[in-house]
Amino acid sequence: MISKRASFRRWPHRSVRRANIELQQHRLDVLNAENEFVEAFRQLTAMVGCDLPIGWIDGSLRPQQTLPSFDSVYAELIDNSPEILAARAKLASDHTTLRRESVQWVPDVIVQGGPGYNFSNYEPVYNASVRMELPIHDWNQGTILQARHDLARQQDEIRRIEMELRDRLAMAYRMYATSLQHATEYENVIIPQRQLAYTELLKSYKDDRVDWPDVLEAQRDYFMARLQQINYFRDVRIQETRIDGFLLEGGLMAAQASTPPGHIDSVPKPR
Repeated sequence: MISKRASFRRWPHRSVRRANIELQQHRLDVLNAENEFVEAFRQLTAMVGCDLPIGWIDGSLRPQQTLPSFDSVYAELIDNSPEILAARAKLASDHTTLRRESVQWVPDVIVQGGPGYNFSNYEPVYNASVRMELPIHDWNQGTILQARHDLARQQDEIRRIEMELRDRLAMAYRMYATSLQHATEYENVIIPQRQLAYTELLKSYKDDRVDWPDVLEAQRDYFMARLQQINYFRDVRIQETRIDGFLLEGGLMAAQASTPPGHIDSVPKPR
């Protein structure tokens, strides 16, 4: 029976060929990572609205402090979220519209006057008139009813936005907590163990007890663990930024139409 060590010495070209293939794959991975870095940097400069030369950004992936409790973050979100503030501003506008429409039917006194000319007698004339509109049958009931419905709809809309924010925050908070737990576990346990295994295999190879491909495999596992930890910390930072930014996304998207939904249009009266 041929030992593993003897097999490696008998067919070294196979191991060399496999190592060359893996080397080329890793070169392609490096090129892909460089392209992703350039893309991410350009997206960052587009988001902040300034032109910066491509370069490295200082800082640490590990957050300096953890987020407060879910209830505290949610309370802060409900108080200061731009989505909630915009909905409450629309609610105040609907209150004003209802109060205005409730008195819109009161008749106005219209006074008119002006000069003229009598072509029959060939002399100037002056006229004046006073008119009062009495809405005997039109008390603006339809518009008032629509204003009340808009007010009730906006109250429900605020509640809907609050529940939607809670749902989005729950997902972001869960992803933040999970990524932080995984990154911490990798830092404290997995990466040190991977590094220790690589170091022991490297020493065993120097003592001529293991083959070099085994050392390369252990080294690859160690590097992959470090990359996975970086990805977890990146996810932590992404969710932290989303939560600190009130879950707002799409900063480069076009704004919605300026006309709010539910505007008064039941009767053709100027407003």
